[in-house]
Formats: sequence, structure tokens, C-alpha cells
Amino acid sequence: MFAVMGVTGNVGGEVARNLLAGGAGVRAVVREERKGEEWRQRGCEIAVADIHDAESLKRAFAGTDGAFVLVPPVFDPQPGFPEAQSVAASVRAAIEAARPGKVVYLSTIGAQANEENLLTQHTMIEEALRDVATPIAFLRPGWFMENAAWDVAPARKTGVIPSFLFPLDKPVAMVATADIGRVAAELLPETWTGHRVVELEGPKRTTPNEIAETFAKLLDKPVRMEAVPRASWEQLFLSQGMTNPGPRIRMLDGFNEGWNDFEGGAEGTRKGVVTLEAVLKKLVGGKYAG
Repeated sequence: MFAVMGVTGNVGGEVARNLLAGGAGVRAVVREERKGEEWRQRGCEIAVADIHDAESLKRAFAGTDGAFVLVPPVFDPQPGFPEAQSVAASVRAAIEAARPGKVVYLSTIGAQANEENLLTQHTMIEEALRDVATPIAFLRPGWFMENAAWDVAPARKTGVIPSFLFPLDKPVAMVATADIGRVAAELLPETWTGHRVVELEGPKRTTPNEIAETFAKLLDKPVRMEAVPRASWEQLFLSQGMTNPGPRIRMLDGFNEGWNDFEGGAEGTRKGVVTLEAVLKKLVGGKYAG
């Protein structure tokens, strides 16, 4: 039996589906009972827990062969990342109390970076779990291909996609959520001791220009990328309702400047099988709309 957080989202749902397909038992961890009904009908146990509540997490993890831990993203964190500090404390306490057989924690590319940025939240949580006795795999995927969901509307309407990643011909390590879920589900039944880092990217690195070219192919119309000037980011993000855009800006700087990358380099990463075109085809078809 494996506990899986985030089953109502793309990644957690993929983890659960892959485990079920392999014949494993799944305890779907949800924040509200009603959100687990679909998974109950699939044969899963249901556990209700909140990421900031160690006691509820302990009950969710107790008696399992392993747990997949997914932290809900915080795109506009408060200074000092108190949200991540709270999560780190509750997850650590729950793991130490429940003692699941192992843990796969969904971290991120660049978790080892020294520069403070939005991804530092995962750095802090990894560090909090470093001396926990339970075997832990820190799964560090690249940039999600599904982030291109934001690009569908401008690609359709104007044929011009604003890009915060540049140079536009610079390859970026990206990966599909289907590959992340599959690899996490493969890791959970494995046996290891101590802690390990698994870095994951797609079949090939992708440039922003290649994203535009793929949209053009799928939409059968001209589509191009246009870099958003770095000097405009802060005011733009503030106008969109962010209160602390600094971490997001530094995260993007990290991708563009190259320090948000894999610790082991491209040679040390696992490679997924899902292509950018396959992901964009689903996005254009509305699978991830909204």
C-alpha cells in the first residue's frame, strides 16, 4: 500500500494510476473527503490530510510501504518562505512518526542552487528531511512541459507567445507530468537505503522557439515567441496581483543564466519518453484547460 498526495492534480494522479495499473494498493491523500470519491471508486483507500497538519499526515502515511509527497505550489510566497518552513516541519514530523517504508518527495530541478529564488522552497524542505532515517528519494524534474498551457490562448489569438525564458534559442530541460508520475510510481516499489536524488527530464531539451514551432504545426498558423523584457517583470507581476515577485523573478533568472539546472548535468538525468508535441497536442485539445 502506497500513500499518494496530490491525486486530484496531474502528477499525483499519474502516480496513482501507474501504481494501480501495476497492481499496487493506493491510499489517496486528499484535503477534502469529497475529492477522493473518484479514487474510492477505483479501489483506493482515502485519507484526508492537510500538508500543514502533521497529525493528519501521520495518519495518511501510517502502515504504508511508501509515500509520495507532493507539496502544493506557492507562487507568491511571503519573504523568508514561512509557508515552506511550515510544510517542512509538518512533513518531517509525520514521516518520523508514521515511519512509511520509504518516501518519494517531488522536489525540483535546481534544488541544490545557492541563489535564493522561488525553488528555494524545495531546497528548504529537502534540507529539513536530510537526516530523517526513512529512505527518501528526492525526485527533481525539469520545467514542466504543461506550463505551456498558459501559451495556448496567445498562440491561438495573436500568434505571439510572451516568453520569460530566453535567449529564445536556448535549450531548457523540460519534462511531461506523465513521465514524472510514471517515474515516481517506478521508484516507490524499489528498495534502497538512505537518501538519493533522481533528476528527470524529457527525451530532449527544448527551446522556446521550438515550443512556438510546435504550436504552429498543431494550430496550422504562424506562431512565434517574443521575449518579455527583464526590466518589465517586476511591475508586470505586481500588476497581476503578486505581492512578492522577487523569488519568481530570480527563479526565471536561474533558468536563463543557467544556475537552475541539474546537479548531475544532462548526463546524470533519467530521460522521459513523452514528447513536447504530445503534451501540446493535449493542451490544444483542452485536456488541461482551466
